[in-house]
Amino acid sequence: MFLNSFYSTDGNSLLISGLQGSRFAKLICDDFNPIHNHDEKSFCVPGDLLFSIVLQRYGLSEHMTFRFTEMLPSNLPLYLPEDTGKAFQIIDSNKTCYLEVERQGGRTVRENCIESLIRCYVRFSGHNFPHILMPLMQENNVMINPRRPFVIYESMSLSMKNLDFNDLDVHLVDASLNTKGKRGEVLLSFQFLGDHQVSGTGTKKLIVAGLREYEQVAVDQMIATYNSYKRSFSGC
Repeated sequence: MFLNSFYSTDGNSLLISGLQGSRFAKLICDDFNPIHNHDEKSFCVPGDLLFSIVLQRYGLSEHMTFRFTEMLPSNLPLYLPEDTGKAFQIIDSNKTCYLEVERQGGRTVRENCIESLIRCYVRFSGHNFPHILMPLMQENNVMINPRRPFVIYESMSLSMKNLDFNDLDVHLVDASLNTKGKRGEVLLSFQFLGDHQVSGTGTKKLIVAGLREYEQVAVDQMIATYNSYKRSFSGC
């Protein structure tokens, strides 16, 4: 499958290098957040890569929830369980959990079906900043700290009406930001569209912190810096 170059396995052990995680973020998600640069000290593996690997290995169920409980550094072996029921965890050798998965309903392992959903969703997810988050923050008159941006991918869920599709698109339905002091919770609601019909729905939750009053000049600089990362990417 198209994901195979973005991780390696040895039996039930999963390993993702910094370069593999970085390439997935940029080439598949179109996400140029510097936290996914392989040479960053604070590098973490994109949550959407773990999400994608789970779908490839265990299949797509009608109803699924993914909770990202820890940030995953590069080259840390994870255990992929063999016996999975309606709920399982992706953990390391110290039993630290990085991803919790719940699933219900029918299931498909069709590669083209799973690849289509992965590609459209992670592209949508990778475009959350700045395309969705910045207009949402402007609407709420808040912004993240430009020097120390704090945006955490907490969870996502999906509910499919059917598992018989080949090509999907993602359409944003609603976006909200609830703030409490300097912290906030972003909730994105979206639809999976196939053949101009709704094939499923989903939500994604983000946690933001270090919020301050909105400043257009600072926001413009953040966006310009982000776009400069994208322009300088060589595709390696």
